[in-house]
Amino acid sequence: MAEIEIFDGHNDAAQFIAEYTPSGRDFLLRSETGHLDLPRAREGGLAGGLFALHAAPEHPPENDLIITENGYEVIYAETIDPLYARQQIEAERLALESLIRRSAGQMRLAIDVDEIRAARAEGAFAAVLHMEGAEALDGEFDYLHHLHAAGLRSLGPVWSRPNMFGYGVPFAYPRSPDTGPGLTEIGKELVRTCNRLGIMIDLAHLNEKGFWDVAALSDAPLVATHACAHAICPSTRNLTDRQLDAIRDTDGVIGFNLSVNDIRADGHLNDDTPLDAVVRHIDYLVTRVGEDRVALGSDFDGAVIPREIKDASGLPHLFEAMRNSGFDGDSLSKFAFDNWLRVFGLTWKNSSKLLKPSAGGGSQGQALG
Repeated sequence: MAEIEIFDGHNDAAQFIAEYTPSGRDFLLRSETGHLDLPRAREGGLAGGLFALHAAPEHPPENDLIITENGYEVIYAETIDPLYARQQIEAERLALESLIRRSAGQMRLAIDVDEIRAARAEGAFAAVLHMEGAEALDGEFDYLHHLHAAGLRSLGPVWSRPNMFGYGVPFAYPRSPDTGPGLTEIGKELVRTCNRLGIMIDLAHLNEKGFWDVAALSDAPLVATHACAHAICPSTRNLTDRQLDAIRDTDGVIGFNLSVNDIRADGHLNDDTPLDAVVRHIDYLVTRVGEDRVALGSDFDGAVIPREIKDASGLPHLFEAMRNSGFDGDSLSKFAFDNWLRVFGLTWKNSSKLLKPSAGGGSQGQALG
């Protein structure tokens, strides 16, 4: 399966690189910790992906997991102060830029489909900026414009906690994703602004009412970068059949999440999850929405993944299992790479002329001040 090249819809590696945290990994060297670095990406055929910028809470709860009779629930972390979140996001972004410079051409920051294709053709790893949770944004969207100018091309309005833009789903099983209110009024304006800029809106971690708010407002295809099917695994993080149908009907994409507790029907956090169960889940999604609308959204460095995959170097095992189950070469290529490029092409815009002007020194100074 080495001939298949892969673009991944979601990873959390930016939060663990040495440029961001002194105890982090050197992304350019092979590590035995975590899931993703450049050597393991190359071993597994991974040629690029969305790198999530994410702000951790300043005071996370000490005991956030409640085990119930039939499942689990994770207690929300606190709502994050926007300035505190902005400092983290900017530090992660600059750290990723520093890593890319240090890679001496082995990695590139890609801001459009042509740049992803060029990187692929020249053997460079294409990193696309994504932000998971919009806590860092201000109400005037100055920082959003700054991030867009810096290359941000994908945004999840919420992570699994509330913020000024909407309400995320708490991690829970078994539970419906219909867990509370949808987008706030400024959250709806965020959707409109992202549409104008050509920033892809990520529905992962958004509760069901928020999902339908985006569906009613957005003029772009609906996308969830890393999620699975609620009909198979009824966790809050997974999408109902009706939500999947909406993604299909807008010609969007669902990035298949390798998180075992969202794949398994029992919701268990058990890495001894066989690849045939993983492939059956993928097949359910493909049957529901079509082979043009399912791709990989691994959640590397942010989840427990199946032991047979282990990390990015093990992705060929997944594709071999898919081939053995009946996926042909065209279907595998779509899942691996083509479906992401198709939806990016439908969503992203060359919109530098739309960048919001600011009086007196540019949006960067206003955003970070």
